Amino acid sequence: MTIGFENIDSIPKLVKDFLKKNLEGFQGKIFDLENFKNQITEKQNSYSDNKREILYNTIFSQNQEEQMSPKQLEFLLSLKDKNTFTITTGHQLNLFTGSVFFVYKILQTIKTAEFLKSNFPEFNFVPVFWMATEDHDFDEINHFKTREHYYEIKGNAGGDVGNIKIDETFFIQEFEKEFKDNLYGTELILWIKKAYQKGKTHTQAIRYLVNQLFSDYGLLTIDGNEKELKNQVKDIFRKELLSNQLFETTKNQRKFLEVNYGKVQVNPREINLFYLTETRNRIEKIGNDYFILDTDLKFSEEEILNELDNHPEKFSPNAVLRPAYQETIMPNLAYVGGNAEIMYWIELKDYFESINLPFPILIPRNSMLFLEEKTFRKIENSGLKIEDFFGNFAEVINQKILDNNEIKTLLEKKEQDLINSFSEIKTKAEQTDKTFVNLVNAEETRQLKSFKRMQKRLLKAEKIKQSEKFDQMQNLFLKVHPGGTWQERVFNFSVFYADFGKQWIADSYQLMDVQKSELIISFM
Repeated sequence: MTIGFENIDSIPKLVKDFLKKNLEGFQGKIFDLENFKNQITEKQNSYSDNKREILYNTIFSQNQEEQMSPKQLEFLLSLKDKNTFTITTGHQLNLFTGSVFFVYKILQTIKTAEFLKSNFPEFNFVPVFWMATEDHDFDEINHFKTREHYYEIKGNAGGDVGNIKIDETFFIQEFEKEFKDNLYGTELILWIKKAYQKGKTHTQAIRYLVNQLFSDYGLLTIDGNEKELKNQVKDIFRKELLSNQLFETTKNQRKFLEVNYGKVQVNPREINLFYLTETRNRIEKIGNDYFILDTDLKFSEEEILNELDNHPEKFSPNAVLRPAYQETIMPNLAYVGGNAEIMYWIELKDYFESINLPFPILIPRNSMLFLEEKTFRKIENSGLKIEDFFGNFAEVINQKILDNNEIKTLLEKKEQDLINSFSEIKTKAEQTDKTFVNLVNAEETRQLKSFKRMQKRLLKAEKIKQSEKFDQMQNLFLKVHPGGTWQERVFNFSVFYADFGKQWIADSYQLMDVQKSELIISFM
């Protein structure tokens, strides 16, 4: 079963408006075959053969350690062809892939490429996973969670996480204890031991794991932390240093989002670049000089531009500048991302126009929920619907607790009688002076507040009286939302893979409809 994003309270209004084509200027950037047809033409006219050769060589070189599948090799070779385009998603290098939506967004990327091939057979579409190797927030990526345990790894934080080397593997022993008796536990244990050997980097670990999970589907991985790739965006980086181009060109859109949606997902800085040494530090212009924050490094304008020309690999884009980097170096048509990602991409359309770069089609990734059959049966027996768990669940519980309550019905009737009585009094009161009308209004408000207090006390009393029913519904909520949040944001893929292996991957792939943005619910 599925629930469309438009029917889920927690999906941001901006994403809903984007999907409903209510966002001015973005109607041509949603999932639509005509939009893809136009995107193909636009990208084909702006992406050079030289860039294709560099992309091919980079991916080939970066994947030398891995045994590439026939489909991966086929897709890799096709990148040289002017009729080949990429569909991309990206993610941080979370320990053992982190939360399970990592898997879902990659599967949707793969299936989108397959869908486009079936509709545009004269072109090739390659799914690509962009590895966020240059992120420096190690605390965001150094852990994952299963049903039983929270796993964490130590490392030298501060630099780009991709180059941090594994130097302690205690978490693997605990992982082995948890999964050694599962049907596919041995496979998971072998993977985690191979990926996280001492001396290997987090980039190597994630590339290996992604290859184990998706090589048969032809997925290619790319690490943007590469001199030959950054050579292609020196002009973009130069404008960022000299004229704060991203900051300036996104002002109108950010103001629009603030006024109409109450927030801006990511506020760009005046300079959206980091400088890479042993650590990754922000570049800030103070006066006429460029300072590398939290270091002793300082450059004049001439010096930093020379540094950029000679060592572009030392410059690293932040989250809002990375999209322009990605779209410059790849023949990309669409980006598959979570809601937060889609919202900060939406900030960037004017910036893309200012650097004459095609803006991609944006695809909010699907969500998935896997429930045990017995949990679903309990939900049905409780009188709840699965949709109830994705709205205001507290209100749903309150309604269920007070179902068919005679006192509640009586209170509601008397409250309506009161409203009707005061309405009649106010009609007559309007014929006298204003102070009397004010008195009537104040008295109505006072008496209605008394009804609200009685209703709250009734609900509290019924919750105590029906504590078993109340606890059961709360427990069901935690089955659907472990830890109080969406399952896909809590559990690691190993929770599901341990019992079902690659069949779970295949089943998840089959369940997805890439033309829709929805929550897909399946029973195990």
